[in-house]
Amino acid sequence: MQPSITSTQSFRANPYAIYAGLREHSPVTLSTRADGSAVYLVSRAAEIFDCLRDARLKKNIYNTRTPTLFQRLFLRPIVGSNMLKADPPDHTRLRRLASDAFAPRTIAAWEPHIEQIAHRLIDAVAATGTIDLIRDYALPLPLTVITDMLGIPATDHHRFHTWSSNLINAGVISSGVTVLNRDIIQLSMYMRGHIRRRQKVLGTDLLSQLIQAHLGEDRLSPTELVSTAILLLIAGHETTVNLIGNGLATLLQLPDQCDHLIAHPEAIPAAVEELLRLCSPVQLVNRYAAEPLVIADVAIPRGAHIQLLIGSANHDGALFADPDSYQLNQAESKHLAFSHGIHFCLGAPLARLEGAVALRVLLERLPTLRLSDPVAPLEWRPSIELRGLTRLPAQFTVPVR
Repeated sequence: MQPSITSTQSFRANPYAIYAGLREHSPVTLSTRADGSAVYLVSRAAEIFDCLRDARLKKNIYNTRTPTLFQRLFLRPIVGSNMLKADPPDHTRLRRLASDAFAPRTIAAWEPHIEQIAHRLIDAVAATGTIDLIRDYALPLPLTVITDMLGIPATDHHRFHTWSSNLINAGVISSGVTVLNRDIIQLSMYMRGHIRRRQKVLGTDLLSQLIQAHLGEDRLSPTELVSTAILLLIAGHETTVNLIGNGLATLLQLPDQCDHLIAHPEAIPAAVEELLRLCSPVQLVNRYAAEPLVIADVAIPRGAHIQLLIGSANHDGALFADPDSYQLNQAESKHLAFSHGIHFCLGAPLARLEGAVALRVLLERLPTLRLSDPVAPLEWRPSIELRGLTRLPAQFTVPVR
């Protein structure tokens, strides 16, 4: 068994060098997680694509290991109500009930509101000449969008980000085991109260759509509503923070590419796709083996925990001509930033729209933007599943009025 590679500072700073070694020498590696448990790391794009389509690999850990009576009666149903960790038929039903709220036509209607938020955030710093692109822009933009979509008061934004960050850093989101800690309990209690209030006065927001969603007589249960709302809250801003932040960190080190996007804003959607590939906000996804199987000549036992390194697949030379460099239009439709198969990210249209609006408005309003210290090492958050920066100081020339 190889030692854990995911707890080191060098890994957080540049996981892609380590991924390259794995792809070449050990595309399926038995390693250890931070808690000491065994995990198989799959690093090559070909095997990852296969695994994402393999029905023998499950999201719900309790569908692959013999659960205790407590797990069978209490935890298995809770996990089954979480779209992120559910398997068919639970996953199929939950996704169908929620899909209309994330249809591209529905998401596109939010573009003017997202633009207003972006302009308001830049207005707040425009006279200062400095900006922390994470604190002042990449974080509040998607957080405001998703909380507005869920009808959550702006005064509670900070609480939600604190809960969300704590859960991700504690591994609650990536863990296959249901963990009940203070943050998830507080967040669940808050969301239950918010849902009850919204049920009495329905609006046009996303939460109201989920409350009213139905397939015939079938609707989301109270537990499923809470689980879905929490998932949307966390996934709806944490990954997009990383997309915007990581993407800006890359582009600001490529001034010619920034100039190209300023001159050709129609190229920004393609730039977002390439940044999704190159800077993968989500680095890995979890699966569990429901039966023994073989991946790249490595025998995987039933119940084994498998991590599919989609960040590695997005840098695989078998798929991309220049995998470690930013090349506009290189990503096309082959990247795995939103996963693949039945668990392809439901929120992909929203993330793409937010990323494109964030880049377009920022480059339009602050064309002289540059990193405050281009040679300073970047500070990365501790999570190994979601890769993102803690801060990104930048400066710009204040426009003369």
